[in-house]
Amino acid sequence: MSKSHLNPKSLFNSTDFGFSQIVISDPGKLVFISGQVAWDENRVIAGKGDLKTQVQKSIDNLALAMQMAGGTLADIVMLRIYIVDYDETAGTIVGDALRKNFGTENPPASTWVSVQGLANPDFMFEIEGQAVL
Repeated sequence: MSKSHLNPKSLFNSTDFGFSQIVISDPGKLVFISGQVAWDENRVIAGKGDLKTQVQKSIDNLALAMQMAGGTLADIVMLRIYIVDYDETAGTIVGDALRKNFGTENPPASTWVSVQGLANPDFMFEIEGQAVL
């Protein structure tokens, strides 16, 4: 799959936060991944009360879903991220995790949303992805 990443100077430098402003992809197999949270396969939450642990476990689950679809995190073109009670500290944690897992050169496009809560009161973070294979 061929894709290109655009970060025009007329928009803010989003790669500092771990995402690209624009991702363009050739046609291919589309993959839509439901929101991933910090649950393991037995619905045991990783990092109860610890955003950093929950973010990484959620991204690890996203990577597992991509693997099952025949791809990797590098194939993701768009992320939607939900953070309970977003603040600057949460932004730093999420941005660090995105840079670590998706790199800084060609990360996916992304939207971050602050929410009051998620499906389980212990969830602090949820991430969904769209990919093209």
